[in-house]
Amino acid sequence: MILNMKSLLRLLKEVFNNNQTEMAKAFGVERSHLNKVLRSNGKGAGATMCGAIIKYCNRNNLNVDDYIFFN
Repeated sequence: MILNMKSLLRLLKEVFNNNQTEMAKAFGVERSHLNKVLRSNGKGAGATMCGAIIKYCNRNNLNVDDYIFFN
């Protein structure tokens, strides 16, 4: 699984007003974990982050395929 960083950053900007703390709360992950994923352009995003994005998308009626590329 590879994160679609363009869509994820758009979500951060449009929904969370560039507030990583609020996005991390909504995803149910630590802010430091989200920050690390964002700084590394999605590299190293494992099951925790991908699972959090999938759950967030399901709760908010978003298409998970817009945020994660499944190999």
